[in-house]
Amino acid sequence: MLTTGLILILASLGLAQGLFLSFYLFTLKKGDVKSNIFLALFLLGLTIRIGKSVLNYYIPLENWQNNIGISGILFAAPSLWLYGITLFEKKRTLSVKDYLHFVPFVLFLFLIPFVPRNGNFESFWNYGIVVFCLLFYLILSWTYLYKNRVKVSKNIFFWYRNILIGTTLVLIHYIGNLFDFTMYYIRGPIFYSFLIYAFSYIFLNRHKFNLQKYSNSNLDKNNSRDLFLEIKKLFETEQLFLDDQLTLLVVSKKLNRRTREISQAINENTQQNFYDFVNQQRIEKAEQLFNDSEYKSEKIATIAYESGFGNVTSFNVAFKKKTGLTPSAYRKG
Repeated sequence: MLTTGLILILASLGLAQGLFLSFYLFTLKKGDVKSNIFLALFLLGLTIRIGKSVLNYYIPLENWQNNIGISGILFAAPSLWLYGITLFEKKRTLSVKDYLHFVPFVLFLFLIPFVPRNGNFESFWNYGIVVFCLLFYLILSWTYLYKNRVKVSKNIFFWYRNILIGTTLVLIHYIGNLFDFTMYYIRGPIFYSFLIYAFSYIFLNRHKFNLQKYSNSNLDKNNSRDLFLEIKKLFETEQLFLDDQLTLLVVSKKLNRRTREISQAINENTQQNFYDFVNQQRIEKAEQLFNDSEYKSEKIATIAYESGFGNVTSFNVAFKKKTGLTPSAYRKG
């Protein structure tokens, strides 16, 4: 009894979180609204399908209720694929042809009263059709991801790849249903609960910042890498980091590029913001000076200023963050 109640609580929490995320994405006006909607549709469809399994495990559902639950996959699966397209190709306008992928879902809704649910055909309909639909769009999505991986930043690539991995694991549970209904039927919702919370954590902590921040940028992955190489070369030749008043504006003027593009190139290629990137160059310079025999007797403050830091305090904090040692401990070592 206790185990049954715990399973119900875990599954219900996951479903509630899935509904919350769907609603949040539907109402999110920042970033790429179209991508947000397709992601919301994907989560909503998956939540409806999983919710049907949870309810049916505890409460026998009417045929039409079961069929509505099954229909969730029929719009979740194409939404997953279209989400990838709108995420990778932000300027692409979807055509009527793209929306035809939702026709099976619409037809299914009209046919719900006539869908037979008995005997072997019921098992085939519940699991076989759903598995095939999800499998078909997962294949399309994985193929699209790897064909277009050079077009987007690492953040977007890994984000969409992780969603596909999670969905593939859900598919594996559906396949398990085909061979052992008792063992896998309720495991799917439990697994989905853990998956949706992991998804929520990543989304709220990383996705909103890393994906939406540059959602309207024209800088693709290749151009971002090329610009970063220009920035790196500029820092190496002119040692701009030695100026303690260095700003994004200074770099953008030297390269004749927008500050937003400079920031994006650094963030996508180093996973650092501009000031962390600059401080890294300064710390590397400080390490060189510490190892230079001519500076062995110099004060730490002198090393800090000649490395580009405006004060000793910020130097100490940045140095320890990168090396794990204070400047004085590093010098003694």
